[in-house]
Amino acid sequence: MNGTSEIDKSVLTIILDVNPMQRIERNDPKILTQCIDSVIVFANAHLMQTPNNELIILACHSQGAKFLYPDTDKVTEIRQFDGQYEKFTLVEFSIRQKLKEIVNELASVKNLHEESLISGAMSLALCYIARLERDKIPGVKLHSRILIVTGSNDSATQYMNYMNIFFTSQKMGIIIDVCSLDQELTLLQQACDITGGNYLKIPQIAGLLQYLLWVFLPDPAVRTKLVLPPPVKVDYRAACFCHHELVDIGYVCSICLSIFCKFSPICTTCHTLFKMPAPIPVKMKKKKKYADIVH
Repeated sequence: MNGTSEIDKSVLTIILDVNPMQRIERNDPKILTQCIDSVIVFANAHLMQTPNNELIILACHSQGAKFLYPDTDKVTEIRQFDGQYEKFTLVEFSIRQKLKEIVNELASVKNLHEESLISGAMSLALCYIARLERDKIPGVKLHSRILIVTGSNDSATQYMNYMNIFFTSQKMGIIIDVCSLDQELTLLQQACDITGGNYLKIPQIAGLLQYLLWVFLPDPAVRTKLVLPPPVKVDYRAACFCHHELVDIGYVCSICLSIFCKFSPICTTCHTLFKMPAPIPVKMKKKKKYADIVH
């Protein structure tokens, strides 16, 4: 609380990628259990910093996204267990119970994809944060941030959704952090750079909890005073809408700003018609006059 009697609340939203088709999970099915345990400890550490802190946890996969905490379906009352703080018990119970339901649902799906709908989970997070901003009492200031923990590949098919989310988060003052478990994520690097968040590809899964507590637990105001990993060089290439690949040079629709790697007379997004580019005129050399040749 500062001199103007304003209460600061830190709202942390964790998006956990639980897609069973992730490469690291296919190689070792126990990885997901270790990630869940680390995320639970990290979430409780955030709540332990101050009673004003709030927590939101979502799980995403190739079929969609779902809230793990708080329980939006029903209110679950958990009694104290083995001396553990009731709220910590509620967080752990809610996460594990919801994840069991998700695992059972995914077990019945035949064709699972490697692409996780992270953009959908981020959209849900932004809507929930917007509702918190709308319903907050006077004198309360929310400091919101989103942490994405994923081992999936970059998905250029979600490029437009990503860009809308990144700039919406920037306008709302929401910081996006990314913890990559497997490989470099070009598009999510742009999210961190645009919103002022941290991006880290962890070198070892075994140290996930240490990296979460060291890099992502401190509030953005405190991070400037810490020695954190240097920022990565962000690749700001755009993804074309035709092949969903990153391109250096492309054609941009003047109506909807869709990007294409090759010229198309019809925009596949807004169906605008364009004229074919005219050929470059060739300058004709001036013919010398006959009188000049004679002289």
